[in-house]
Amino acid sequence: MKRLILILLVLGYGLLAMAQNIPVPLTQVKLYDFLDELLTDGVVVHQTAVCPYTRVQVAKMLTEAQAADTLLNVRQKKDLAFYLNEFALERDTMVSNYVQYTDHSTYNLSLADPQFSYRSKNSMFKMRLRPILGGNFIMSKKGVIFHRWYGAELQMDIAKHLSIWGSLRDNSWSGDWLSKTYFPTDNDRRLGARIHYGASQVQPALMPIAGVQYKEASYGGDFSDSKGGISLYAWWGSISLQRENIRWGDAYHASNILSGRAPAAPMISLQLTPCKWFQFDYFHAWLVSNVLDSTSYYLENTTNKGVQVKNYRPMNKFMAANMFTFTPIKQLSFSIGNSIIYAEQTIQAAYLIPIAFYKSLDHLLTKGVYTQNQNSQAFASVSVRPVEHLHVYGSFYLDEFSMKRLKPSNKENNPISYLVGFNWSGWPIKGLSLKGEFVRSYIACYTHSIDVLTWQSNSFNMGHYLGDNAQSIYAELAYRPIRGLLVKMSYTHDTKYNSYAYLRNYRDANGVIRDGGISETLAQKPFDHAIFRNEVVRLDGVYEVHPNMFLSLALEYNHARGCNNIIGEHIASEDVGDAQYYLDKYMPLYYQGKNFTVSAAFSFGF
Repeated sequence: MKRLILILLVLGYGLLAMAQNIPVPLTQVKLYDFLDELLTDGVVVHQTAVCPYTRVQVAKMLTEAQAADTLLNVRQKKDLAFYLNEFALERDTMVSNYVQYTDHSTYNLSLADPQFSYRSKNSMFKMRLRPILGGNFIMSKKGVIFHRWYGAELQMDIAKHLSIWGSLRDNSWSGDWLSKTYFPTDNDRRLGARIHYGASQVQPALMPIAGVQYKEASYGGDFSDSKGGISLYAWWGSISLQRENIRWGDAYHASNILSGRAPAAPMISLQLTPCKWFQFDYFHAWLVSNVLDSTSYYLENTTNKGVQVKNYRPMNKFMAANMFTFTPIKQLSFSIGNSIIYAEQTIQAAYLIPIAFYKSLDHLLTKGVYTQNQNSQAFASVSVRPVEHLHVYGSFYLDEFSMKRLKPSNKENNPISYLVGFNWSGWPIKGLSLKGEFVRSYIACYTHSIDVLTWQSNSFNMGHYLGDNAQSIYAELAYRPIRGLLVKMSYTHDTKYNSYAYLRNYRDANGVIRDGGISETLAQKPFDHAIFRNEVVRLDGVYEVHPNMFLSLALEYNHARGCNNIIGEHIASEDVGDAQYYLDKYMPLYYQGKNFTVSAAFSFGF
């Protein structure tokens, strides 16, 4: 493995010629919204279903918009000037609001509050150091929750071919309502997110918590989030070793392919952009299975009732995926790709091949072997901007697709997920946009009969946050009256239906032992009985006072409720409980029932 990485780096070194390949975090929503506005208005061209963008990609789009500033309104011109300052290092410019220190023989040093930026005179070395700081108060009739975070991020660009970056964000949640009810417990994670009934073992699966708890306390819990990487790049693309959140598939609310909401995974990634109409993306990632390997353990010196204690190790879990993106005309982009999740003691070398059909490799590697240690998927995404101001998009995810299941006589459903959406922006009122998204995910599209092969990492679903057999409706009306200010109202209606397990040796309603397997599982009626619903109406006001520095205020009403599970002819549900059981499973106590919450936040950094 070490030799492979070294070879890739050496090959890339000789062809390098560009600047900063550092990703722009997905959490910089305001910047991504502005870039999307430029795309929808036809000001710039950059069609891809893969995020995050790199800083050099963003700098190019901003420079392109600067050259077409006659197409921009007054507010957009101010936003553009604002972000051009943020990307001054990437554009080799030192703007007027920097305090300049000059040594004419060696370097130009710039200091801007609240960040420190450095650029050598020949631009062979660039550096940015900035703090990460923020706090969020959430208040309702149930009490107050406080979330604070702090840290720092460092970015370096060396000799116009090497980028190195790293960041650390430490988080702390406090509040009486958070004690053992807001975070997944260690026991939950050992069980692979199969949650037992009881408030002390609740996993709020649908809450967007961006990290994994490492310290449980009476007041709440703490977790940290560290990202970073190293990248070598050329005009044709880049080779990176990184830990970053990625999103595949066009979406404004939540993608159904890779949403970027799960904790970031370390990966080797490759991106090729040899021409304007083609982009290729690949990564091999190390996932967290949270599934114990019964064959791998170590003994402790202590004993339990005379029996030496065994500590089991988690099973290794890996993922390889690629995506081909084509842009035949500037208004149309479509992507196709495939992936595989596998569990081995070591990395499978075949899945380090970037351009491959992994289902075929799966068949070759397991031919004649009665085993299931690999799970393959395929997906596609399309983005169309048919007229000015309109963006229409969709994505499709499938797991173990079969043409036979399309026959009317076949009762089985293909385990698929699809998303459709639109964005109408800038007409008839400049700065006004209307978005809508609809997602449906069928039975077993993200799951597997073997827990370690699910579409999860760290017990978080990597696709849409609702998981399989679920439906989501999202609508948003947003307005940008002045530079840096965003006001939006959104509505979300989430429904989770019965989560069917793969049926293995079970007793039906008549007490007969049966082995249904995947066929009988996929024959269950999807979207038949809801076990959890949540409706959210939210009003947000966000003002960016400095690049990536935000003040925000939000008013939110949510109605979260569970539903009693109805057992059909076949006991096919993975768990059977009452309404409170499902409410506890998917939503923390603080947000259960009808709630009106007010939150105010300040943030700087990712």
